[in-house]
Parts: sequence; C-alpha cells; structure tokens
Amino acid sequence: MESQLEALTIIFTEVYYWITVVLMFLIHVGFCIYEVGASRKKHMLHTLMKNTMLIPLVTVTFYYFGWWIYWAFQSGPGITGGLISAPWATPWSELMGTHMGGAPVQAGLSGDDTMAWARINGVFWAAFLLFSWTAASIVSGAVIERIRSGAFWILAILIGSFCWILDAAWGWSENGWMVQKLGYHDAYASGVIHAIAGGFALGVLCHLGARIGKFAADGTPRTIRPHNPWLVTVGLFLIYTGFWGFYVACNIPILDIGEAAGMDGSFFSTTNIYLTPTSTSAITFNFLMSLSGGLMVGYLVSKGDPFWTYSLGLAGVIGASAGNDLYHPIQAMLIGGGAAVVAYKMHHWVERRFRIDDAVGAVAVHGYAGFYGVVIAGFMLWGYPSSMHADYAVITPWGQFLGAVIMFFVLGFIPGYVAAGILQAMGRLRVPMEVELAGLDIGENDEMARDVAAVVAAEREAAKQYS
Repeated sequence: MESQLEALTIIFTEVYYWITVVLMFLIHVGFCIYEVGASRKKHMLHTLMKNTMLIPLVTVTFYYFGWWIYWAFQSGPGITGGLISAPWATPWSELMGTHMGGAPVQAGLSGDDTMAWARINGVFWAAFLLFSWTAASIVSGAVIERIRSGAFWILAILIGSFCWILDAAWGWSENGWMVQKLGYHDAYASGVIHAIAGGFALGVLCHLGARIGKFAADGTPRTIRPHNPWLVTVGLFLIYTGFWGFYVACNIPILDIGEAAGMDGSFFSTTNIYLTPTSTSAITFNFLMSLSGGLMVGYLVSKGDPFWTYSLGLAGVIGASAGNDLYHPIQAMLIGGGAAVVAYKMHHWVERRFRIDDAVGAVAVHGYAGFYGVVIAGFMLWGYPSSMHADYAVITPWGQFLGAVIMFFVLGFIPGYVAAGILQAMGRLRVPMEVELAGLDIGENDEMARDVAAVVAAEREAAKQYS
C-alpha cells in the first residue's frame, strides 16, 4: 500500500505541474496580445514576432544550461559552498528525456534519482521555463517600437536562461544561499521574477533611448496611446488568468513535512518553494484580494485611466506576491493597493526626471512593485522562519531589503545595462531612425515591403482603368 500511495503521489504531482504549465502559457498569450495592442499599427507584427520567437530561443537555451544553473548554483558558488552536482539537469542526462524509472544507466545517478525525477523532471523544468518566458516578456513590453529583433532575442536569452534562473538558485530554492544567510522569502516571485525583469528592462532602456516624439523639447513626456485598448484589456485579463497557474506552480502540491517540522508521524501539506506549509485556499484568498487592492487604488490614482487601472491591478498582485503564502487577505489587499501607488508614482517621476521611455510601464508594474513587495514582506513577516531548516536565518527587513537590491540591481539592472551597452557600441541595439518612422513591420522585413509596394502599384494601375 505504501508503494501505491507513493506512485499516486508522483503521478498526481506530474499532472499537477502539467496543468500549471498550460495555465501559465496564457501569460505569454496575454503578453503577445497586450503588447500588440499597446504598439502602434506600423509596429504590430514586429512586436508580435519579437515576443513569439523568444519561445524557442529561451526554451532551447534553458534546456541546455538554464535548468542546470538552478540546481548547481544554489551555493553561489563560492558563498556557502561550491558547485552542486545535478546530474539529472544536464542536457545529456537520461532524465532529460523519455524515462519510466528503474535502474539508472548514467554514472552519477542513483535509483532514488530515477524514482523521483523520471516522471516529474519534464513538467517541473517546463514550469520554470514558463517563468523564463515571463521574465523575457516583461522586458519585451518596455522596449517596443524601436529595438532590433536580434538584439532583443540576445537579451531574452540572457535574462531568461541565465540571470533570472541564477537569482532563483540563490533566493528561490530550499537551499539557496540567500535563504540560508539572509532569510530571504519571496514565495510567489515579487523579486525573483518581477523585480529582476523590471531592473533588467530599466538597464536596457538607459541605452535604448526614447521613441521618436515621446518627449517635447523641454523634456515634457507625451502620451503615446495604445492603438487598440481592447487588445490591451484582453491581454491583461489573460495575464491575470495565467497568473493563477504561476501561483500554483510556485507550490509543491503534497509533501509529508512531519519529520522536518519535528512532529511524530506524518503531516501532509501543500508547501511553497521553500518547503514551508501553506494552502491553496490561502493563495486564492490573497491573489484575489491583492488584485482587488491594486485595481481599486489604480483606478483612483490614475483617475480612471483604463490602461493604468488594469496594469496597476497586476502591480497589486506582484507587490503582495512575496508574502501571499502567509498574509491575511486584508493585509494582501492593503499591500496590493500600496504597490499600485508605488508603481504609478515612480513611473511618472522616473519618466519626467530621467526621460526614460518605458512604453507599457513594465519597469514600474514589475520592477518597482516587485522591489516594494520584497521589502514590505520583511516587515510584515519579521521573525517567521525562512525554511524548514532551524539553522537558517529568519525573515527580517534588512535581509529582504538586501535581497531586493540583489534582485533589482545586481542581477537585473547591471546585466541589462552592460549587455545593452555592448549591443549599442556594436550598432546592433536600435533600429535606424528612418525604419522607426516608416514602421518596424516594413522596415525590418524586406519581403513585406516588396509585397506592399507591389499591391500599391497594382491598385494604382486598376484605378487608372476606372478614371
């Protein structure tokens, strides 16, 4: 009976993560629709294809090295230890392909490895991969209408298959050094996904520059409105929907934590990524309450602007995500409302002060709200254990603040700034002015330009016959 229960638990976990991957795919669908709606018509196809092609590029690179980084770099390396052996996460591993368990063939694998990883490795890898897509898509929205496709794809690989998964190894794993030494807690990735992607996007924007016509001669920003508010609305609602899968994928569905918690006997629970207990009911309460707080405050601070109301609803969820495994629902609502204020005010201050053209407010909604969310969790959860290990640091305001700095600046802003600077020095970051004015759909696609010219010529010839 024990073996049957174990088998059912493994199969349930496999199906559980597969469902979360399907739901999280809606996040990427939402980003594509949202960014196309936010772009002007002459840039729509470029925006769509830029965001579409990150899927295969990040997927393949994440398979080759991203998954291994998550497991191998949890100690830094060099902070609490060296590289950690993770033979199940190397691309040549028998467990990175079709496998039904049984005795391992590959050196370095044990029977316990094949039993644990044979069925769940692919779906667990895919859940993390969808987080990688999300990180890259956040950057994508900020840089629309003027970045070269190739430059964006290089940046997408950098953040999707290296920077974000490195920060996950450090601060979003049971044994990450930030959890051990700082007591870092970020249950649903306020910092691990959102702050790092926002910081990375800000670093890129510093080199990329503003869209033509965004700022008046005196520095006053002009509003470049979405060409299709309905697509923006549908896209954001799909992101909300996919966020359910995101939240659930951040949990482990069923785990016996009785022994780790010092209990006599078994205690089965849903746990977060740190293996501390929570429940699906808790995150359901808190997701909806933080979304509601963000939407209500977003409506007030933006004076009913639909674009910002929807975006700040998302900021509300992001701001509360670090502690939504433990917050009371009313706390989640208030923290979500605070995140909306931070994101909205910071966006417009940075835009005016530094002439940063963040086309969709991605740096604000994800970066500033995520940074705030990590820091506020340090005060709200002060003294809580960061993991099931009694010798690890507890959650503190200073540990969370330092963690937020590492996420936003060290692993986000600095790599984005350096990589974009190199691409700019090579003349490969931004499209030429004439291409931007004509529209990236035609300017970056010679075949499309020829098709358009041929159709226009045919129309003129046909018109002559009726004149």
